[in-house]
Amino acid sequence: MAAEAHSEGASEPQRSRRFPTLTRDTARPEGGGRAASGGYPAPARQWPLLSVMGGVAAGLLLVALDAFRIGVLVIGLSLLAGAVLRWALPSVGMLAVRSRFTDMLTYGVLGFVIVMLSLMVQPKPWIHIPFLDDIVHFTVR
Repeated sequence: MAAEAHSEGASEPQRSRRFPTLTRDTARPEGGGRAASGGYPAPARQWPLLSVMGGVAAGLLLVALDAFRIGVLVIGLSLLAGAVLRWALPSVGMLAVRSRFTDMLTYGVLGFVIVMLSLMVQPKPWIHIPFLDDIVHFTVR
């Protein structure tokens, strides 16, 4: 009886654990559905992405108007807001690019680094971190 069960299983092709060489579809990221129902116009369905992009655009406008530190700070805070939106909302539309964890980590780390750099920019930095001065002096010699 065991031989019969084995022979039945042998007729099924064994599936490979490797990804296929030719992909036919892309998996939708977790949370990648519409942020609002289909009855709303397209911009309203993608409001999380548009809010982050609007904040970045406002920051770039401030940079262009010669308010560099404030503009870059707005850009970094917009990315941090994107990380919070990705964490808090079950569906964020096109703001979802990868898995929830990867998106939150990417938006959060980039936003944090941009905020920190905007606070440390010369002249007259708003914060001073001593070990970063040592790193700069060591690498720029």
